[in-house]
Amino acid sequence: MTTAVEPTVPRAESLYERSRWALVDCGNVVRRGMLHYRRQPVAILWRLGFPIVSVLLYGFVFGGAMQVPDGGDYRPFLMPGMFATTMVFGFMSTAMAVVADSAKGVTDRFRSMPMAPSAVASGQGVADLVVAAAELAILAATALAIGWRSDGGLAATAAAFGLLLLLRFSLIWVGVWCGLVVPDAEAAGGLYAVVFPLTMISSVYVAPSLMPAWLAPVAAWNPVSSTVAATRELFGNPGAGGDTWVEQHAVLMAVVWPLVITAVFLPLAVRRFQRLSR
Repeated sequence: MTTAVEPTVPRAESLYERSRWALVDCGNVVRRGMLHYRRQPVAILWRLGFPIVSVLLYGFVFGGAMQVPDGGDYRPFLMPGMFATTMVFGFMSTAMAVVADSAKGVTDRFRSMPMAPSAVASGQGVADLVVAAAELAILAATALAIGWRSDGGLAATAAAFGLLLLLRFSLIWVGVWCGLVVPDAEAAGGLYAVVFPLTMISSVYVAPSLMPAWLAPVAAWNPVSSTVAATRELFGNPGAGGDTWVEQHAVLMAVVWPLVITAVFLPLAVRRFQRLSR
């Protein structure tokens, strides 16, 4: 007579151990992303091409015809908007990278490994944030070369760049979620139809007060406009003010909007990764 033996159930890891391994897994994904950019630096230059060309186009070609609410120079008014535009368009690169990993089977390989479910999304986010900081530094150097200056002091300038990175951080999760939802790279390219109006119907190029009455509130309440207005205020650049409540509290909303976006899309991205079909 044989005696049934109960299978041994492994003891659940403590919260500390799970958190530690999640950080280790996240670090490995970040390292992978950095190696990718190290071996293909042209990818960063390609992503910087559009904002740099836009700075030259709007600043020097159209700048003389553009209006600033307080009558100041247009180029100082434009640069905070271009910084924000770079952060917004970066989410497209996140989505494309996630789609590429899915198409090549990399995502499935990650899912087959004994790694934290949140590591793929969080690792992609941290890697993209590092790249975004490098892009912002290069674009700021370009702005200094064409005469832009920050008159807000060291602390205010650092806070302005921090708000720009906070916006990028929140949009990373939108990009990760979109990359996991769309079926292929062609569909991911269609996301430009969403990003382009998001930056155009904002205070990036024109102050909302100069727009038609029905469009001005839409532009003022655009999350991108809050970050742009807040950075203009902190940089001491022209055109930072406005009559609406959201424009008067731009710094506050430049923090609130990214936190709301992150709170919505970070869980969605992790949950979507967990539910992918095997």
